[in-house]
Amino acid sequence: MGDLLLGALALMLVFEGLLPFLSPNTWREVFARALSLSDGQLRFMGLLSMLGGLLLLSFWH
Repeated sequence: MGDLLLGALALMLVFEGLLPFLSPNTWREVFARALSLSDGQLRFMGLLSMLGGLLLLSFWH
């Protein structure tokens, strides 16, 4: 179980690093837009992200 969690964390870091590596200017623009969002909007985006991940996990297993 620990190996699976570590692999998932490593894969998440790879995906998180793709946009700043491939297109730093676009990453800055996206980050600047995220800073302008309200707390409620950020929480909603986080909720959607978690639900999407859970949905993918449920289809995978």
